[in-house]
Parts: sequence; structure tokens; C-alpha cells
Amino acid sequence: MATLPSQISPTEIRPPDYWADARSPLSSLCFLLPWLAVYEAGIYLASLESTATVQNGADYWMRSLLTHAGAGHLVLPVLVVGVLLAWHLAGKHPWRLKAETQLGMFAESLLLAIGLMALGRLHQWLFDLHVPNSHQTPLAMLPLLPPAAVRAVTYLGAGVYEEVLFRLCLIPAACLVFRMFEFPGRLAAVMATLTTSFLFAIAHHIGPAADAFNLYSFSFRAAAGVFFAAVFLLRGFGITVGCHAAYDLLVGVLLAPPGSLPIEHT
Repeated sequence: MATLPSQISPTEIRPPDYWADARSPLSSLCFLLPWLAVYEAGIYLASLESTATVQNGADYWMRSLLTHAGAGHLVLPVLVVGVLLAWHLAGKHPWRLKAETQLGMFAESLLLAIGLMALGRLHQWLFDLHVPNSHQTPLAMLPLLPPAAVRAVTYLGAGVYEEVLFRLCLIPAACLVFRMFEFPGRLAAVMATLTTSFLFAIAHHIGPAADAFNLYSFSFRAAAGVFFAAVFLLRGFGITVGCHAAYDLLVGVLLAPPGSLPIEHT
């Protein structure tokens, strides 16, 4: 019976596992690039039209901070790409990309987005049990909605940059802070999830273009924050971005009745 050479371990010749491969920084980066490219092209084209505003809040905050530091407009997407590449190099991950992994990540993102939609329906049902029609906004209060294409670009940006800020940056930072206070690893992750989910929800109600505070939308976004944080911790950054963007596109563009305000977008 033939034996393996001593310098080759069985794990080096075993076919890569999709569940692990999809979590790798390189797979996340390649999965992220199309979303990022479409969004950046969208905000560039919108900048040529004075009436179109497509930047989401997280993108605006981070880009404004970089602009005040003297950085150019394109530094933010370059920085995101650089962080993922640095993560890949620091973790000594293999330089391996598989088309089936990318397709699997897309399918998984859609399934998770549908799962979040189910969570949204459950959230709506629970609210209606106690406060009927609490999720509905009077027609007179609805803002003038931008065209579907503009909303789609905005939601793509939310999928990318809200996940960069609240999951990729803040969850590890919050975990580190809780670990400094000697929280056990799993409890630190739970506390980081809850803390960043609260910040994620409240951030939608801060700023001149923010939504007016509403307990229904706030509580749903907090629950969605927990959902996205769990996906990030269990399935990686790329699928979290895909899930978030797919959910917002489904509820905010594809399934939203004409003229309606998709309150449950994230």
C-alpha cells in the first residue's frame, strides 16, 4: 500500500471544503468586488446629476472621515480591498479561488436573505398582536422616493459599507474590548453582537437624512443586526455582504409595491 510522503499532510491533498472556503478573505473579496464596483460606479454617475443622492449613511460617515483626513474619494474602496488582502496574508490562507464557491456564496446569500424576510414577517406579526398597524406609515408622511435604480444602488452600498463598518470593523473591536475586561471568548462575541446590533439600529435614526425614530423599525433593525452578526461570525464577511444586499434589493426594489416605502430595509 502506497504511503504519503512525510512532508505532505492529508489536509494538503484533501479537496477544499466549501463551508471553510467561503469564509476565506480571498473568497469574500472576490464575491464583494462586483457589489462594490456597481455601487462605486452608481455614486459616480449620480454625482453627475445634482438631484440624485445614493450614498448610504455608513459610506457617507466613513468617506467624510477620510476626506477630513485628506484622503481622496476612492480611498475607502481601496482600503476595504486592502484590509481583506491583509487579512488573507496575515492568516496565510491559500491563494485559491473556485467558481463553484462563488456560486455557492451567491445561493447561500439569497437563502439567508429569504430567512431574514421570514424574520421580518414574524416581527411584523408580533407587533400587530400588540399594536395593530404599528408598521404602517401614513401616506402623507412618505418622502418622495427616488427611482428604483437609485434605490438599488443605495441598497448595494448599504450591503457593502454597513457590513464593513458594523461587522468587519466594530465586531472585532468590540470583542477585543470585552476580552480586555476578561469576558470569556463566547460571551465577548455575544456582547459584541448585541452592542453592534444596537448601534446598527440606532445609526439609521441619526443624521439629517435619517428615518424618524419608530420602535417598529428600530427593533427590526436591531434584530437584523443580530442576524447579520451571526452570519458574519459563522459564515464570513462575503456572505454577510451578499445577504444584506440581497435582502435590501428584494424588499426595497423587487417586491416593494410602486410608491411604497420599504420600512424594513436595512
